[in-house]
Amino acid sequence: MSPYCPRFVNITLYEGHPKERKDEIARRVTETITEVCKLPPQAVWVVFNEVTPPDWYVAGNPGKK
Repeated sequence: MSPYCPRFVNITLYEGHPKERKDEIARRVTETITEVCKLPPQAVWVVFNEVTPPDWYVAGNPGKK
């Protein structure tokens, strides 16, 4: 277990993004937080929450598939 308190990053996006894209986003977010906060990568936890477009509302209107 890391001696550092983990930093949790929750990213919510439409479902269906390929694994390669999420891998790249997680890598870049981790790099940025480790650089800015002077933490080891093990202290950064990235979680993706995928939402179906009809469950994502903008200005009171659901998204479209």
